Amino acid sequence: MKVLIADDHPMVRDALARTLRLIEPAAEVLEAGDFTALVHGVEQGLPDLALVDLHMPGMEGVAGLRQLRERFATLKIVVVSAESDPALVRKVLGVGISGYLPKTESPEVHLHALRLVLSGAVFLPDLALRDFRDGEAPVSRPDASGLTPRQLDVLQLLMRGQANKVIARELGLAEGTVKLHIAAILRTLQARNRTEAVVMARELGIVAPGHSA
Repeated sequence: MKVLIADDHPMVRDALARTLRLIEPAAEVLEAGDFTALVHGVEQGLPDLALVDLHMPGMEGVAGLRQLRERFATLKIVVVSAESDPALVRKVLGVGISGYLPKTESPEVHLHALRLVLSGAVFLPDLALRDFRDGEAPVSRPDASGLTPRQLDVLQLLMRGQANKVIARELGLAEGTVKLHIAAILRTLQARNRTEAVVMARELGIVAPGHSA
């Protein structure tokens, strides 16, 4: 396993690397201290996972994250940030990444989050889930019974943090068809975006491929 850790603070990179090696002792860890080095590292190293700080030099927050997603559609990305604003968390997850890990969380939570992401799931911090439940989610409980088998396939890949291009390739669909399926999923689950759809799917007991409830 190869992981790229991108953060301008060496101590943060070191802490994340030590956590990763608790999961996979033989993991190859690449490091980057700014956005340019991050892009170069992905191009040269082809990592399985990138842990990315939103505010390192050159990153430009969510805009930089969107650039990464557009350039590297199959790259599994987890944002590791000192910010804990629920609105920012929702915006970041809406880009189509595998999770948002607040730096303020305990080492135990970091370990759990990385295990979850490496297993193919999406990690959502408690603060994001709490925000959805405390008034952000629809009043009536959504029902997944209206989803077609193909829409469930798409939803399960969304739960793994896959971008539209990757979903289209894995399911043998046109990207435009994937977007139509996602729109139908949002309507059926009464979700406003991909992030809410993932949250609601989990609460309804829908499981991503290869994982048990």
